[in-house]
Amino acid sequence: MIKYSRQRECIRKFLAHRHDHPTAETIYMNVKKDFPNISLGTVYRNLSLLAEMGEIKKLSTGTGPDRFDGITAPHYHVFCTECGSVSDLKMDSIDHINIIAENGFEGRIEGHITYFFGVCQDCLDTKK
Repeated sequence: MIKYSRQRECIRKFLAHRHDHPTAETIYMNVKKDFPNISLGTVYRNLSLLAEMGEIKKLSTGTGPDRFDGITAPHYHVFCTECGSVSDLKMDSIDHINIIAENGFEGRIEGHITYFFGVCQDCLDTKK
């Protein structure tokens, strides 16, 4: 069992009501208001632990910093190729893709991670 941590709980609560998928740096700057002596390393360690425990999701695209999501229910994300923002995508489940993938795989498919890339409405509006 993991020992309770007020700092970890503060990080979890900060993410629970956010829909902007903040970076560790953004989380650090906000949690620092309640815990002035917290280090960025402590924030990273707690984010990793929370993700391992399934209490948050870590979103990695390979470009730019990782983002974090306090909503753990299955849903999809769109990464803006212009400004780098990450948004929730409201759409029907595409879990049937697991069956399609399993048809071409000799093992067992247990899940998938799907990210969509595009240009967010704010960036489209700015270009007008």
